[in-house]
Amino acid sequence: MAAKKKHKTYQKHTATVPLTAQEKVSRYMRGNKSGNTRPELLLRQRLWQAGLRGYRVHWPKAPGKPDICYPGRKLAVFVHGCFWHRCPYCLPALPKTNVPFWQNKFERNMARDAAYKIMYREAGWTCLTIWECQLYADTEGCLTLIRELHQGVPASWEIAA
Repeated sequence: MAAKKKHKTYQKHTATVPLTAQEKVSRYMRGNKSGNTRPELLLRQRLWQAGLRGYRVHWPKAPGKPDICYPGRKLAVFVHGCFWHRCPYCLPALPKTNVPFWQNKFERNMARDAAYKIMYREAGWTCLTIWECQLYADTEGCLTLIRELHQGVPASWEIAA
């Protein structure tokens, strides 16, 4: 005869000490993800609905693991968050505390993004950056641009974009 399972007993939730401001910020920052973010999921959903399938998500063979990658078309799409990558359109404010740390972090992020862009250009790939604010403001425009690049790259697409 099988023994009965013991049920776990949980203690009642006791009053906890409120978190300090630094602990709250730390908790929020730990919650930030690098992949499958809300703007990324929105774009992938809209690409799927538009019939632009066959993409790879965070494809490790491409430099920087682009958010959306069409390897056969040599098209890499990065969906950048405005805060983390310092959007040139909406110009997000810098944090007011620990300013040197944040400036250094943002400069490294921007330098890394620029290096990836050069790597893609040298490899003959098309690299497209879609900013979070652009995606929310004009999703259809972003889809149209990806659709056009998916069909074939015009010679002067970077000048027009």
